[in-house]
Amino acid sequence: MGRARRVGNDEVMTTLGVVFVPDLEPERLRSIARAADAAGLEELWLWEDCFREGGIATAAAALAWTERITVGIGLLPVPLRNVALTAMEVATVERMFPGRLTVGVGHGVQDWMAQVGADVESPLTLLREYVTALRALLRGEEVTVDGRYVRLDKVALDWPPATSPPVVVGAVGPRTLALAGAVADGAILTSGTSPDGVRERRAVVSAGHRDAGRADPEHIVLFAHAATGADAASRFETERVRWGYASMDDVAASGDGQAIAAMVQRWADAGADRVILQPTPDDPDPEGFIEFVASEVRPLVR
Repeated sequence: MGRARRVGNDEVMTTLGVVFVPDLEPERLRSIARAADAAGLEELWLWEDCFREGGIATAAAALAWTERITVGIGLLPVPLRNVALTAMEVATVERMFPGRLTVGVGHGVQDWMAQVGADVESPLTLLREYVTALRALLRGEEVTVDGRYVRLDKVALDWPPATSPPVVVGAVGPRTLALAGAVADGAILTSGTSPDGVRERRAVVSAGHRDAGRADPEHIVLFAHAATGADAASRFETERVRWGYASMDDVAASGDGQAIAAMVQRWADAGADRVILQPTPDDPDPEGFIEFVASEVRPLVR
């Protein structure tokens, strides 16, 4: 069933991962990270949702508890974090666990940003300034900038990473999607996105990438609702109400391994090169879900 997507002359294989949903308490992360690592999944993604687990702390812990899996942070809300501090923390984690980190950044939920006094008049301007400075710092450059929000005076990391980890932008609207293509390494698409939605959003990211004169590949990371087991339908109905969807049809994957793999392949064929399955918060066995994805879904996608 699985096949590679082609971009130009390059063959792009689909990466499959899972989300550690922040509805779970932090102490659950250790067993889930180890289960994902042992099962052979490629990626484990963590969310920095207010006011739950911190993204850098959980990423460092998950990397320390595992041997090979890539850990993604999706995402760090930029209004909460000085860009120099983010660069310091990301560089430190990347140097300790080279090649195993992907960093997602974004506007953050605006109600949450206002709640903590961190909202800004122009989130898009902040994000552009922030990502540009962050990537330059992670490349080991000395950065001086006097932007609307980001101001740095001859700032350089003493310990930059040998290779900067990918920095991707959480994006929903067209301007943020284009920005992700222009200044970041790609975009994170939110759960609830159909294959047609992936195709449309990827086109906007790619246009921003081309308009910026870039030739490096861009990543499209998709978070995707997934559930299996006898009670999957009832748990999905709870998720549908929680997220405000009219239907879970064509925006989520449920059923046995073959059914979920078929849906993953549709997202992949539409342009998502990294599909990260998001279990329901009330999944009775998160470690079992990981084993299921690794043993029943992964072989049908690759």
